[in-house]
Amino acid sequence: MTNVQPGQITLTATERVIFGQPAAEALAQEVKTLGAQRVLLITSETLRSKTDDIAKIERALGSDHAATFSGVPPHAPREAVIAATAKAREVDADLIVSVGGGSVTDCAKIVPICLSNDITTVEQMGSYHITVDDAGQMVNPDFKPQTVRTICIPTTLSGGEFNPLSGATDSTTKHKQAYEKRLMAPLSVILDPALTRHTPEWLWFSTGVRSLDHAIETLQSFRSNDYCDGLADSALRLLIEGLPRVKADPTDMEARLKCQIGAWQSMLPILGGVPMGASHAIGHVLGGLCDVPHGYTSCVMSPFVLKWNADVNADRQRRISAAFGEPVTPASKLVHNFIAGLGMPRSLTAVEVTEDRFQNIAEYTMDDIWGRTNPKTISGPSDVMQILRLAS
Repeated sequence: MTNVQPGQITLTATERVIFGQPAAEALAQEVKTLGAQRVLLITSETLRSKTDDIAKIERALGSDHAATFSGVPPHAPREAVIAATAKAREVDADLIVSVGGGSVTDCAKIVPICLSNDITTVEQMGSYHITVDDAGQMVNPDFKPQTVRTICIPTTLSGGEFNPLSGATDSTTKHKQAYEKRLMAPLSVILDPALTRHTPEWLWFSTGVRSLDHAIETLQSFRSNDYCDGLADSALRLLIEGLPRVKADPTDMEARLKCQIGAWQSMLPILGGVPMGASHAIGHVLGGLCDVPHGYTSCVMSPFVLKWNADVNADRQRRISAAFGEPVTPASKLVHNFIAGLGMPRSLTAVEVTEDRFQNIAEYTMDDIWGRTNPKTISGPSDVMQILRLAS
């Protein structure tokens, strides 16, 4: 028994994942099953104004549709969360449904917390987000549990819809802060590949790399296990197949669904308790502080974090290389080439992050929930600076 690694898998409060069905049809059935009668949709402004998909969902809901709120800016600023909460309060919503990308999802998952805790201002939100103490431990404040649940219908591949964790950005400090409670995980998730056909190419592929990065950071981690490694390996292979297929043929719905299922699988190790590493920690800061789109942060950071970690976890990284079909090639090189092949940016310079920002980024990274869970120890901002210089 000396080689048995103990572990524990934490399950979320998500009860169903529905995939391959039209979103309007699947959501109407879910609402009927739940008995909800005052559904607030929080949606992408582009989907609402430039397609008929949101109108289809509204028609399918019929009298159970209470209102639609749209226009959440990138990185879910607190102001948007408060405005969406005010709309939910106005219509006495009994179910929140997100239709859109990661920022829309983040906003929709935080709104029920604001409702239950009478949060009406951006300042009040500051008392409820996770902090990190001097020992690097996460501190999650107590607050009243939510009574309204969410359903998420994602149109990108960032994977946040599966998580009981959400982020909102303090517009004053530009710091994206995390909120987490078990019931923040949606009651159900609906994966409709047809709905993603409107997602801009850059957003689809960059968030696809974000999910690739979930799997990569799992397979890098010394705190993973056979269960989570298996999921991450499968996710990696689905994304490695699916993303180039969609690049070659955007109408390939089978490939789009492979990507969606890959994104789902990539999230399960995180939900099971495997912490992410420096790519995600730095990425959170790049998003909130420097306005780098969510997916681009992984496009820029993932290969360089692999390279920085290689002297401590080369054995773990070989499984990443094997998923690409080249087990003896360094994972950092394979991931770099794959991301470049999708046409995504490959340096901090390419996303307009200059060296004068590095010190601030490094300091903020130490306050991130995953700032100190990287396989190669990050002891302080100087270690983060090494990675940033590699990525410059």
